[in-house]
Amino acid sequence: MDTEIKKNEWLFMLSCLGLGILAEISFFHAWIGVSYLVFLTGFYLVVFVRFRQGFNHRKIGLLVMGCIWLLAASYVLYDNTLFYLLNIAVIPFLLLFHVVLITSPGNLKWGKPAFVGRMAAKIWQGIAYSMQFSGRVFKLVFRNMDESTTQTVKRVLIGLLIGLPLLGIITGLLMSADAVFEEIVLSMPQFIFELNLEIIFRTLAVLVFTSLFFGILQVLQINRRTPIQEKNDEENGTISWNGITAVTILILLNAVYTLFTAIQFTYFFSDGLQEGYTYAEYARRGFFELIIVTLINWTILICCLKLVREQGAKMKLVLQLMYSLLVIVSGVMLVSAYQRLSMYEAAYGFTMERILAHAFMIFLIVIFTYTLIRVWFERLVLLHFYMIAGLVFYTALNVMHIEQIIVDENLERYERTGKIDIHYLDALSYTGVEGLIELYKMNPNYPELENMLYGRQQMMRDNPLDDWQSFNFTKKEVREQLIGLDLEQY
Repeated sequence: MDTEIKKNEWLFMLSCLGLGILAEISFFHAWIGVSYLVFLTGFYLVVFVRFRQGFNHRKIGLLVMGCIWLLAASYVLYDNTLFYLLNIAVIPFLLLFHVVLITSPGNLKWGKPAFVGRMAAKIWQGIAYSMQFSGRVFKLVFRNMDESTTQTVKRVLIGLLIGLPLLGIITGLLMSADAVFEEIVLSMPQFIFELNLEIIFRTLAVLVFTSLFFGILQVLQINRRTPIQEKNDEENGTISWNGITAVTILILLNAVYTLFTAIQFTYFFSDGLQEGYTYAEYARRGFFELIIVTLINWTILICCLKLVREQGAKMKLVLQLMYSLLVIVSGVMLVSAYQRLSMYEAAYGFTMERILAHAFMIFLIVIFTYTLIRVWFERLVLLHFYMIAGLVFYTALNVMHIEQIIVDENLERYERTGKIDIHYLDALSYTGVEGLIELYKMNPNYPELENMLYGRQQMMRDNPLDDWQSFNFTKKEVREQLIGLDLEQY
Protein backbone atom coordinates (compact mmCIF):
# COMPACT_ATOMS: atom_id res chain seq x y z
CA MET A 1 0.00 0.00 0.00
CA ASP A 2 1.26 3.48 -0.86
CA THR A 3 1.73 5.31 2.44
CA GLU A 4 2.50 8.69 0.88
CA ILE A 5 -0.18 11.27 1.63
CA LYS A 6 -0.34 14.34 -0.56
CA LYS A 7 -0.59 17.83 0.84
CA ASN A 8 -4.06 18.46 -0.58
CA GLU A 9 -5.31 15.27 1.13
CA TRP A 10 -4.01 16.55 4.48
CA LEU A 11 -5.62 19.94 3.92
CA PHE A 12 -8.96 18.43 2.92
CA MET A 13 -8.85 16.02 5.88
CA LEU A 14 -8.27 18.98 8.22
CA SER A 15 -11.18 20.80 6.57
CA CYS A 16 -13.41 17.78 7.20
CA LEU A 17 -12.15 17.62 10.78
CA GLY A 18 -13.22 21.22 11.26
CA LEU A 19 -16.58 20.36 9.67
CA GLY A 20 -16.91 17.38 12.03
CA ILE A 21 -16.24 19.63 15.03
CA LEU A 22 -18.81 22.11 13.72
CA ALA A 23 -21.37 19.30 13.32
CA GLU A 24 -20.80 18.09 16.89
CA ILE A 25 -21.11 21.62 18.28
CA SER A 26 -24.23 22.31 16.20
CA PHE A 27 -26.17 19.14 16.99
CA PHE A 28 -25.01 17.71 20.33
CA HIS A 29 -24.78 20.68 22.71
CA ALA A 30 -28.36 22.00 22.72
CA TRP A 31 -31.67 21.88 20.87
CA ILE A 32 -31.22 22.52 17.17
CA GLY A 33 -32.06 26.03 16.04
CA VAL A 34 -29.93 28.47 14.10
CA SER A 35 -27.08 25.97 14.41
CA TYR A 36 -28.37 24.00 11.42
CA LEU A 37 -27.95 27.00 9.12
CA VAL A 38 -24.45 27.54 10.52
CA PHE A 39 -23.56 23.90 9.81
CA LEU A 40 -24.98 24.07 6.27
CA THR A 41 -22.87 27.14 5.58
CA GLY A 42 -19.73 25.27 6.59
CA PHE A 43 -20.75 22.10 4.75
CA TYR A 44 -21.42 23.75 1.40
CA LEU A 45 -18.30 25.89 1.76
CA VAL A 46 -16.23 22.69 2.00
CA VAL A 47 -18.15 21.06 -0.89
CA PHE A 48 -17.81 24.03 -3.25
CA VAL A 49 -14.12 24.51 -2.47
CA ARG A 50 -13.47 20.80 -3.00
CA PHE A 51 -15.36 20.43 -6.30
CA ARG A 52 -14.97 23.99 -7.65
CA GLN A 53 -17.40 24.62 -10.54
CA GLY A 54 -17.63 21.13 -12.03
CA PHE A 55 -21.23 20.26 -11.15
CA ASN A 56 -23.83 18.38 -13.20
CA HIS A 57 -27.66 18.21 -13.00
CA ARG A 58 -27.67 21.87 -11.98
CA LYS A 59 -31.40 22.59 -12.28
CA ILE A 60 -32.60 19.76 -10.05
CA GLY A 61 -29.53 20.34 -7.89
CA LEU A 62 -30.52 23.95 -7.23
CA LEU A 63 -34.06 22.86 -6.38
CA VAL A 64 -32.85 20.25 -3.89
CA MET A 65 -30.38 22.68 -2.33
CA GLY A 66 -33.09 25.33 -2.00
CA CYS A 67 -35.35 22.84 -0.24
CA ILE A 68 -32.51 21.86 2.10
CA TRP A 69 -31.96 25.47 3.12
CA LEU A 70 -35.69 26.04 3.64
CA LEU A 71 -35.99 22.92 5.80
CA ALA A 72 -32.99 24.02 7.87
CA ALA A 73 -34.47 27.52 8.18
CA SER A 74 -37.60 26.00 9.74
CA TYR A 75 -35.47 25.15 12.78
CA VAL A 76 -34.89 28.84 13.44
CA LEU A 77 -38.22 30.24 12.23
CA TYR A 78 -40.76 27.79 13.66
CA ASP A 79 -41.12 25.30 16.49
CA ASN A 80 -42.90 22.19 15.23
CA THR A 81 -42.00 19.01 17.11
CA LEU A 82 -43.14 16.66 14.33
CA PHE A 83 -41.04 18.29 11.61
CA TYR A 84 -38.18 18.84 14.07
CA LEU A 85 -37.89 15.06 14.41
CA LEU A 86 -38.61 14.23 10.76
CA ASN A 87 -36.01 16.68 9.45
CA ILE A 88 -33.31 15.05 11.56
CA ALA A 89 -33.53 12.21 9.01
CA VAL A 90 -34.81 14.08 5.93
CA ILE A 91 -32.14 16.81 5.70
CA PRO A 92 -29.12 14.44 5.90
CA PHE A 93 -30.76 12.22 3.25
CA LEU A 94 -31.27 15.23 0.98
CA LEU A 95 -27.70 16.41 1.59
CA LEU A 96 -26.35 13.04 0.49
CA PHE A 97 -28.76 12.98 -2.46
CA HIS A 98 -27.61 16.44 -3.49
CA VAL A 99 -23.85 15.92 -3.34
CA VAL A 100 -24.09 12.53 -5.08
CA LEU A 101 -26.36 14.05 -7.75
CA ILE A 102 -24.29 17.12 -8.62
CA THR A 103 -21.02 15.16 -8.69
CA SER A 104 -22.37 12.31 -10.85
CA PRO A 105 -21.89 12.20 -14.64
CA GLY A 106 -24.42 14.12 -16.70
CA ASN A 107 -25.87 10.98 -18.28
CA LEU A 108 -26.99 9.57 -14.91
CA LYS A 109 -30.76 9.06 -14.64
CA TRP A 110 -31.47 10.15 -11.08
CA GLY A 111 -35.21 9.49 -11.32
CA LYS A 112 -34.83 5.75 -10.86
CA PRO A 113 -34.81 3.61 -7.68
CA ALA A 114 -31.26 2.54 -8.56
CA PHE A 115 -30.06 6.01 -7.56
CA VAL A 116 -30.83 5.21 -3.91
CA GLY A 117 -28.56 2.18 -4.25
CA ARG A 118 -25.89 4.45 -5.67
CA MET A 119 -26.20 6.69 -2.62
CA ALA A 120 -25.85 3.73 -0.25
CA ALA A 121 -22.82 2.50 -2.20
CA LYS A 122 -21.13 5.90 -1.79
CA ILE A 123 -21.57 5.68 1.98
CA TRP A 124 -19.85 2.28 2.17
CA GLN A 125 -17.16 3.34 -0.26
CA GLY A 126 -16.59 6.47 1.82
CA ILE A 127 -16.24 4.43 5.02
CA ALA A 128 -13.80 2.08 3.26
CA TYR A 129 -11.78 5.03 1.98
CA SER A 130 -11.57 6.60 5.46
CA MET A 131 -10.39 3.30 6.94
CA GLN A 132 -7.80 2.97 4.19
CA PHE A 133 -6.63 6.54 4.80
CA SER A 134 -6.41 5.85 8.55
CA GLY A 135 -4.21 2.85 7.77
CA ARG A 136 -1.92 5.02 5.69
CA VAL A 137 -1.70 7.59 8.49
CA PHE A 138 -0.96 4.84 11.01
CA LYS A 139 1.89 3.45 8.88
CA LEU A 140 3.23 6.94 8.34
CA VAL A 141 3.26 7.71 12.07
CA PHE A 142 4.86 4.39 13.05
CA ARG A 143 7.10 4.00 10.01
CA ASN A 144 10.26 3.84 12.17
CA MET A 145 8.95 0.91 14.25
CA ASP A 146 9.44 -2.72 13.34
CA GLU A 147 6.47 -4.64 11.92
CA SER A 148 5.79 -6.57 15.15
CA THR A 149 5.57 -3.44 17.33
CA THR A 150 3.44 -1.67 14.74
CA GLN A 151 0.92 -4.52 14.66
CA THR A 152 0.80 -4.59 18.48
CA VAL A 153 0.07 -0.86 18.73
CA LYS A 154 -2.55 -1.16 15.99
CA ARG A 155 -4.35 -3.98 17.81
CA VAL A 156 -4.25 -2.08 21.11
CA LEU A 157 -5.84 0.97 19.48
CA ILE A 158 -8.56 -1.18 17.89
CA GLY A 159 -9.17 -2.79 21.28
CA LEU A 160 -9.53 0.61 22.93
CA LEU A 161 -11.97 1.84 20.27
CA ILE A 162 -14.15 -1.23 20.77
CA GLY A 163 -13.61 -1.72 24.51
CA LEU A 164 -14.17 1.79 25.88
CA PRO A 165 -17.78 2.13 24.66
CA LEU A 166 -18.51 -1.40 25.88
CA LEU A 167 -16.93 -0.53 29.24
CA GLY A 168 -19.25 2.42 29.64
CA ILE A 169 -22.36 0.40 28.78
CA ILE A 170 -21.45 -2.57 30.97
CA THR A 171 -20.48 -0.35 33.90
CA GLY A 172 -23.85 1.39 33.72
CA LEU A 173 -25.69 -1.94 33.67
CA LEU A 174 -23.70 -3.28 36.63
CA MET A 175 -24.37 -0.10 38.60
CA SER A 176 -28.08 -0.61 38.01
CA ALA A 177 -27.82 -4.25 39.10
CA ASP A 178 -25.91 -3.80 42.37
CA ALA A 179 -26.19 -0.91 44.84
CA VAL A 180 -22.81 -1.60 46.50
CA PHE A 181 -20.99 -1.57 43.16
CA GLU A 182 -22.80 1.63 42.25
CA GLU A 183 -21.72 3.27 45.53
CA ILE A 184 -18.07 2.29 44.95
CA VAL A 185 -18.09 3.59 41.39
CA LEU A 186 -19.77 6.84 42.39
CA SER A 187 -17.16 7.41 45.09
CA MET A 188 -14.53 7.83 42.40
CA PRO A 189 -13.52 11.36 41.36
CA GLN A 190 -16.20 13.04 39.28
CA PHE A 191 -13.84 13.94 36.44
CA ILE A 192 -13.53 10.24 35.55
CA PHE A 193 -17.22 10.05 34.68
CA GLU A 194 -17.08 13.31 32.78
CA LEU A 195 -14.13 11.95 30.82
CA ASN A 196 -15.81 8.61 30.12
CA LEU A 197 -19.28 9.85 29.30
CA GLU A 198 -18.93 13.26 27.69
CA ILE A 199 -15.45 13.71 26.28
CA ILE A 200 -15.30 10.21 24.80
CA PHE A 201 -18.75 10.53 23.27
CA ARG A 202 -18.04 13.94 21.76
CA THR A 203 -14.64 12.81 20.45
CA LEU A 204 -16.21 9.75 18.84
CA ALA A 205 -18.94 11.91 17.30
CA VAL A 206 -16.33 14.25 15.78
CA LEU A 207 -14.34 11.30 14.43
CA VAL A 208 -17.43 9.66 12.92
CA PHE A 209 -18.56 12.91 11.27
CA THR A 210 -15.04 13.60 10.00
CA SER A 211 -14.67 10.09 8.57
CA LEU A 212 -18.02 10.27 6.77
CA PHE A 213 -17.45 13.73 5.32
CA PHE A 214 -13.87 12.99 4.27
CA GLY A 215 -14.50 9.51 2.88
CA ILE A 216 -17.70 10.25 0.95
CA LEU A 217 -16.48 13.52 -0.56
CA GLN A 218 -13.16 11.96 -1.54
CA VAL A 219 -14.90 9.02 -3.23
CA LEU A 220 -17.19 11.40 -5.09
CA GLN A 221 -14.21 13.43 -6.25
CA ILE A 222 -12.32 10.35 -7.46
CA ASN A 223 -15.28 8.78 -9.28
CA ARG A 224 -16.97 11.89 -10.62
CA ARG A 225 -15.65 11.40 -14.18
CA THR A 226 -16.55 7.71 -14.38
CA PRO A 227 -19.29 7.27 -17.04
CA ILE A 228 -22.54 5.57 -16.10
CA GLN A 229 -23.66 2.52 -18.05
CA GLU A 230 -27.47 2.57 -18.08
CA LYS A 231 -29.41 -0.63 -18.71
CA ASN A 232 -32.57 -0.60 -20.78
CA ASP A 233 -35.76 -2.41 -19.81
CA GLU A 234 -34.94 -5.46 -21.93
CA GLU A 235 -31.58 -5.89 -20.24
CA ASN A 236 -33.24 -5.60 -16.84
CA GLY A 237 -35.80 -8.26 -17.75
CA THR A 238 -38.87 -6.10 -17.13
CA ILE A 239 -42.12 -8.04 -16.60
CA SER A 240 -44.97 -7.16 -18.98
CA TRP A 241 -48.72 -7.56 -18.61
CA ASN A 242 -51.18 -8.49 -21.34
CA GLY A 243 -53.46 -5.61 -22.38
CA ILE A 244 -56.63 -7.76 -22.35
CA THR A 245 -56.00 -8.80 -18.74
CA ALA A 246 -55.50 -5.19 -17.72
CA VAL A 247 -58.69 -4.06 -19.49
CA THR A 248 -60.68 -6.79 -17.73
CA ILE A 249 -59.42 -5.69 -14.31
CA LEU A 250 -60.04 -2.01 -15.04
CA ILE A 251 -63.59 -2.61 -16.33
CA LEU A 252 -64.52 -4.51 -13.14
CA LEU A 253 -63.03 -1.83 -10.88
CA ASN A 254 -64.44 1.11 -12.81
CA ALA A 255 -67.94 -0.41 -12.78
CA VAL A 256 -67.93 -0.52 -8.97
CA TYR A 257 -66.33 2.93 -8.67
CA THR A 258 -68.84 4.47 -11.10
CA LEU A 259 -71.74 3.12 -9.00
CA PHE A 260 -70.10 4.44 -5.84
CA THR A 261 -69.54 7.84 -7.47
CA ALA A 262 -73.17 8.05 -8.57
CA ILE A 263 -74.30 7.37 -5.00
CA GLN A 264 -71.91 10.01 -3.69
CA PHE A 265 -73.46 12.62 -5.99
CA THR A 266 -76.97 11.73 -4.83
CA TYR A 267 -76.45 12.39 -1.14
CA PHE A 268 -72.99 13.54 -0.13
CA PHE A 269 -72.69 16.66 -2.22
CA SER A 270 -76.01 17.92 -0.87
CA ASP A 271 -76.16 20.25 2.12
CA GLY A 272 -77.66 18.02 4.78
CA LEU A 273 -76.65 15.04 6.86
CA GLN A 274 -77.71 11.49 6.16
CA GLU A 275 -80.62 10.49 8.34
CA GLY A 276 -79.54 8.71 11.51
CA TYR A 277 -75.93 9.95 11.48
CA THR A 278 -74.18 12.45 13.72
CA TYR A 279 -71.43 14.69 12.33
CA ALA A 280 -68.74 12.40 13.78
CA GLU A 281 -70.26 9.21 12.36
CA TYR A 282 -71.04 10.81 9.01
CA ALA A 283 -67.63 12.43 8.58
CA ARG A 284 -65.43 9.60 9.85
CA ARG A 285 -67.40 6.71 8.35
CA GLY A 286 -65.35 5.42 5.45
CA PHE A 287 -62.77 8.24 5.42
CA PHE A 288 -59.72 6.01 5.85
CA GLU A 289 -61.23 3.37 3.57
CA LEU A 290 -61.60 5.96 0.81
CA ILE A 291 -57.97 7.02 1.18
CA ILE A 292 -56.77 3.41 1.08
CA VAL A 293 -58.89 2.63 -2.01
CA THR A 294 -57.48 5.75 -3.70
CA LEU A 295 -53.91 4.65 -2.98
CA ILE A 296 -54.70 1.18 -4.33
CA ASN A 297 -56.08 2.78 -7.51
CA TRP A 298 -52.94 4.85 -7.89
CA THR A 299 -50.77 1.74 -7.47
CA ILE A 300 -52.81 -0.15 -10.08
CA LEU A 301 -52.59 2.78 -12.46
CA ILE A 302 -48.80 3.05 -12.13
CA CYS A 303 -48.33 -0.68 -12.61
CA CYS A 304 -50.48 -0.65 -15.73
CA LEU A 305 -48.72 2.36 -17.24
CA LYS A 306 -45.35 0.79 -16.54
CA LEU A 307 -45.97 -2.85 -17.39
CA VAL A 308 -48.85 -3.15 -19.86
CA ARG A 309 -47.85 -3.44 -23.50
CA GLU A 310 -50.68 -2.29 -25.81
CA GLN A 311 -51.61 -4.54 -28.71
CA GLY A 312 -52.85 -2.28 -31.50
CA ALA A 313 -54.35 1.21 -31.69
CA LYS A 314 -57.84 0.14 -30.52
CA MET A 315 -56.51 -1.61 -27.42
CA LYS A 316 -54.37 1.41 -26.64
CA LEU A 317 -57.41 3.72 -26.85
CA VAL A 318 -59.49 1.42 -24.64
CA LEU A 319 -56.73 1.33 -22.04
CA GLN A 320 -56.39 5.12 -22.09
CA LEU A 321 -60.13 5.51 -21.55
CA MET A 322 -60.08 3.00 -18.67
CA TYR A 323 -57.09 4.78 -17.10
CA SER A 324 -58.83 8.15 -17.41
CA LEU A 325 -62.04 6.83 -15.86
CA LEU A 326 -60.05 5.32 -12.97
CA VAL A 327 -58.38 8.69 -12.35
CA ILE A 328 -61.72 10.55 -12.45
CA VAL A 329 -63.52 8.25 -9.99
CA SER A 330 -60.44 8.31 -7.73
CA GLY A 331 -60.65 12.10 -7.80
CA VAL A 332 -64.32 11.94 -6.77
CA MET A 333 -63.40 9.68 -3.85
CA LEU A 334 -60.69 12.13 -2.78
CA VAL A 335 -63.17 15.03 -2.89
CA SER A 336 -65.62 12.94 -0.87
CA ALA A 337 -62.99 12.14 1.76
CA TYR A 338 -61.89 15.80 1.81
CA GLN A 339 -65.43 17.01 2.51
CA ARG A 340 -65.98 14.39 5.20
CA LEU A 341 -62.87 15.56 7.01
CA SER A 342 -63.86 19.23 6.58
CA MET A 343 -67.23 18.52 8.24
CA TYR A 344 -65.50 16.79 11.12
CA GLU A 345 -63.13 19.73 11.59
CA ALA A 346 -66.02 22.20 11.55
CA ALA A 347 -67.72 20.22 14.30
CA TYR A 348 -64.76 19.22 16.48
CA GLY A 349 -61.86 21.55 15.71
CA PHE A 350 -58.53 21.44 13.92
CA THR A 351 -55.57 19.21 14.77
CA MET A 352 -52.21 18.42 13.24
CA GLU A 353 -53.40 15.03 11.99
CA ARG A 354 -56.47 16.51 10.26
CA ILE A 355 -54.52 19.31 8.58
CA LEU A 356 -51.89 16.86 7.34
CA ALA A 357 -54.63 14.57 6.02
CA HIS A 358 -56.09 17.53 4.09
CA ALA A 359 -52.67 18.38 2.68
CA PHE A 360 -52.01 14.79 1.69
CA MET A 361 -55.29 14.61 -0.21
CA ILE A 362 -54.42 17.78 -2.11
CA PHE A 363 -51.06 16.22 -2.95
CA LEU A 364 -52.81 13.10 -4.25
CA ILE A 365 -55.08 15.23 -6.44
CA VAL A 366 -52.00 16.88 -7.98
CA ILE A 367 -50.40 13.45 -8.53
CA PHE A 368 -53.55 12.06 -10.17
CA THR A 369 -53.88 15.12 -12.39
CA TYR A 370 -50.35 14.72 -13.73
CA THR A 371 -50.88 10.98 -14.14
CA LEU A 372 -54.01 11.68 -16.19
CA ILE A 373 -51.98 13.94 -18.46
CA ARG A 374 -49.33 11.19 -18.73
CA VAL A 375 -52.01 8.73 -19.92
CA TRP A 376 -52.46 10.78 -23.10
CA PHE A 377 -48.92 12.19 -23.44
CA GLU A 378 -46.67 9.18 -23.11
CA ARG A 379 -43.36 11.04 -23.31
CA LEU A 380 -43.84 12.47 -19.83
CA VAL A 381 -41.83 10.80 -17.06
CA LEU A 382 -43.85 10.01 -13.93
CA LEU A 383 -41.15 9.28 -11.36
CA HIS A 384 -39.33 12.57 -11.98
CA PHE A 385 -42.51 14.52 -11.33
CA TYR A 386 -43.46 12.41 -8.31
CA MET A 387 -40.07 12.98 -6.69
CA ILE A 388 -40.04 16.71 -7.39
CA ALA A 389 -43.67 17.13 -6.31
CA GLY A 390 -43.03 15.13 -3.13
CA LEU A 391 -39.99 17.23 -2.24
CA VAL A 392 -41.80 20.52 -2.90
CA PHE A 393 -44.86 19.29 -1.00
CA TYR A 394 -42.84 18.30 2.07
CA THR A 395 -40.89 21.56 2.01
CA ALA A 396 -44.13 23.53 1.69
CA LEU A 397 -45.51 21.77 4.78
CA ASN A 398 -42.47 22.96 6.73
CA VAL A 399 -42.64 26.51 5.40
CA MET A 400 -46.38 27.12 5.75
CA HIS A 401 -46.25 26.83 9.58
CA ILE A 402 -49.04 24.31 10.12
CA GLU A 403 -49.31 24.83 13.87
CA GLN A 404 -50.05 28.52 13.32
CA ILE A 405 -52.87 27.53 10.95
CA ILE A 406 -54.26 25.15 13.59
CA VAL A 407 -54.15 27.83 16.27
CA ASP A 408 -55.75 30.48 14.04
CA GLU A 409 -58.54 28.16 12.89
CA ASN A 410 -59.32 27.01 16.44
CA LEU A 411 -59.41 30.60 17.73
CA GLU A 412 -61.72 31.56 14.88
CA ARG A 413 -63.92 28.59 15.70
CA TYR A 414 -63.96 29.73 19.36
CA GLU A 415 -65.20 33.15 18.32
CA ARG A 416 -68.06 31.51 16.39
CA THR A 417 -69.03 28.71 18.77
CA GLY A 418 -67.38 29.43 22.12
CA LYS A 419 -65.70 25.98 21.99
CA ILE A 420 -61.96 25.30 22.07
CA ASP A 421 -59.70 22.53 23.35
CA ILE A 422 -57.07 24.34 25.40
CA HIS A 423 -55.41 21.07 26.39
CA TYR A 424 -54.69 20.31 22.74
CA LEU A 425 -53.21 23.78 22.20
CA ASP A 426 -51.08 23.27 25.30
CA ALA A 427 -49.82 19.98 23.82
CA LEU A 428 -48.50 21.83 20.77
CA SER A 429 -45.16 23.62 20.70
CA TYR A 430 -44.55 27.29 21.46
CA THR A 431 -47.07 28.26 18.78
CA GLY A 432 -49.78 26.55 20.83
CA VAL A 433 -48.72 28.56 23.88
CA GLU A 434 -49.00 31.72 21.80
CA GLY A 435 -52.56 30.64 20.94
CA LEU A 436 -53.32 30.24 24.65
CA ILE A 437 -51.97 33.76 25.26
CA GLU A 438 -54.29 35.12 22.54
CA LEU A 439 -57.21 33.25 24.12
CA TYR A 440 -56.31 34.70 27.52
CA LYS A 441 -56.43 38.20 26.05
CA MET A 442 -59.86 37.41 24.59
CA ASN A 443 -61.23 35.76 27.75
CA PRO A 444 -59.04 35.89 30.89
CA ASN A 445 -61.67 33.95 32.85
CA TYR A 446 -61.68 30.85 30.64
CA PRO A 447 -61.59 27.79 32.96
CA GLU A 448 -58.09 26.44 33.77
CA LEU A 449 -56.46 28.78 31.26
CA GLU A 450 -54.64 31.12 33.64
CA ASN A 451 -53.35 28.24 35.74
CA MET A 452 -52.12 26.49 32.61
CA LEU A 453 -50.29 29.62 31.44
CA TYR A 454 -48.83 30.14 34.90
CA GLY A 455 -47.32 26.65 34.83
CA ARG A 456 -45.81 27.33 31.42
CA GLN A 457 -44.50 30.69 32.62
CA GLN A 458 -42.70 29.15 35.59
CA MET A 459 -41.25 26.42 33.37
CA MET A 460 -39.80 29.00 31.00
CA ARG A 461 -38.35 31.05 33.83
CA ASP A 462 -36.66 27.94 35.26
CA ASN A 463 -35.31 26.85 31.86
CA PRO A 464 -33.87 29.82 29.96
CA LEU A 465 -32.66 29.18 26.40
CA ASP A 466 -29.17 30.64 26.60
CA ASP A 467 -27.44 28.39 24.05
CA TRP A 468 -26.80 30.04 20.70
CA GLN A 469 -27.47 26.76 18.91
CA SER A 470 -31.10 26.79 20.06
CA PHE A 471 -31.98 30.30 18.93
CA ASN A 472 -35.47 30.32 17.41
CA PHE A 473 -37.60 33.34 16.57
CA THR A 474 -40.91 31.74 17.61
CA LYS A 475 -39.51 30.59 20.96
CA LYS A 476 -37.98 33.99 21.65
CA GLU A 477 -41.19 35.89 20.85
CA VAL A 478 -43.51 33.57 22.79
CA ARG A 479 -41.25 33.49 25.84
CA GLU A 480 -41.17 37.28 25.94
CA GLN A 481 -44.98 37.47 25.66
CA LEU A 482 -45.61 34.85 28.33
CA ILE A 483 -43.08 36.10 30.86
CA GLY A 484 -44.57 39.61 30.43
CA LEU A 485 -48.03 38.42 31.52
CA ASP A 486 -49.18 39.13 35.09
CA LEU A 487 -50.54 35.75 36.14
CA GLU A 488 -51.66 34.26 39.44
CA GLN A 489 -51.63 30.61 40.53
CA TYR A 490 -54.90 29.15 41.74
